Amino acid sequence: MTGINANRFTRPASIAPLITFRIAFGLLMFASLLRFWWRGWVTDIYVLPQFHFTYQGFEWVRPLGNTGMHALFAVVLLAALFITIGFLYRISAIVFFLGFTYIELIDVTTYLNHYYFISLVAFLMIWLPANRRYAVDTLLRPGNRRTEVPAWCIQVLIFQISAVYVFAGLAKLNADWLLDAQPMRTWLPAKTHLPLAGPFMYKPWVAYLFSWFGAVYDLFIVFFLLNKRTRVYAYGVVLIFHIATAVFFPGIGMFPYVMMTASLIFFSGEFHERLLGFLRGFSMKPEQNSVYRYSKQKIFLAVLGVYVAIQILLPLRFLLYPGHLFWTEEGYRFSWRVMLMEKAGNAYFTVKDQTSRAFFVVNNAEFLTPLQEKMMSTQPDLILKYAHHLAEIYRQRGMQHPEVYGEIYVTLNGRRSRLFVDSTVNLAAQPLGWEHYQWVLPYQK
Repeated sequence: MTGINANRFTRPASIAPLITFRIAFGLLMFASLLRFWWRGWVTDIYVLPQFHFTYQGFEWVRPLGNTGMHALFAVVLLAALFITIGFLYRISAIVFFLGFTYIELIDVTTYLNHYYFISLVAFLMIWLPANRRYAVDTLLRPGNRRTEVPAWCIQVLIFQISAVYVFAGLAKLNADWLLDAQPMRTWLPAKTHLPLAGPFMYKPWVAYLFSWFGAVYDLFIVFFLLNKRTRVYAYGVVLIFHIATAVFFPGIGMFPYVMMTASLIFFSGEFHERLLGFLRGFSMKPEQNSVYRYSKQKIFLAVLGVYVAIQILLPLRFLLYPGHLFWTEEGYRFSWRVMLMEKAGNAYFTVKDQTSRAFFVVNNAEFLTPLQEKMMSTQPDLILKYAHHLAEIYRQRGMQHPEVYGEIYVTLNGRRSRLFVDSTVNLAAQPLGWEHYQWVLPYQK
């Protein structure tokens, strides 16, 4: 790293954007988790299911029972509140990251891009001095107040948000999205009940407008946010885009609100100072030479470089797999592919015992919730985990050599439903792992 480049990352920058980010992040997480609890989803998603689809390598992550899960959510809620007010900040950030990530690792079927984003941001927040102004911690220890931080403390958050947008835009450069306006042509007709816009939802040109505008927005919005001259106008577009997304597609959850608040990090320190003006009581005059300094900044920058490299390479791992990405979904998760496909399936399983020649047709509702069955029916790794689970269940029921076969039909982006897996393959004998699944049938248009 040259001296010029090093100075670009280590030069002092206003801490105000980091403070705004901390407060907004904490408030949003507190509200989101409280909403999750209020709607009874803690019980429905983490307590009632008898089986959970764990992530590869994280099979040890298990739900903690009714009392345990509600206690865990209470702890994470409290940590989010403490992050907001900057109280015991470092401990709160660690607790929030570990607790939130543990919850998300319990079941793959709950995966959402913004949950992954929240875990990444929470991890970064552990290492950032976001409690050095406008925080209870600095009321208790006035000597810890700072007005500036190394620029990379802000830039790493800008990078993380930029990665979401740019990879989401690149993912939209495919024939289904640009040439067929799918899945918008499938989704929009269901929105005819909306006032004013409703009558236009059947129009093909509207689907193409949504698709092309979404691709252009994701690809270029970061560059307009980075430019001082266009930043205000670009943020206006951010608000319009994400508010429209929340209205038209409420099933996407908190993602629009997360991106609207997170994108404020692009604004200058002066802007955030004005934004934080209502908290003047928390900001006593800082000490002289009030730049926060890392004692081992070179190590931090080296680790940060590794983190950035991972965030760039991980979304590209799909290139290591053959076949149609949307069909096989190998390398699909953790790659910022937001609302790119409409995929549905029907899965029927038969368990056979070659010793006794007995066989049983599986009732999926006996083992899975409706959400789990829906997600499992189109994702090969979940199909395989379920097949292994069925084999173990029937082994416990007395079957000596259970074999599991699936007859699964999947439709992708409005096309005719097709057989998804080789129905002659014993899925219970196939290895769990990251290798390409040979038993998934090739995609056909």
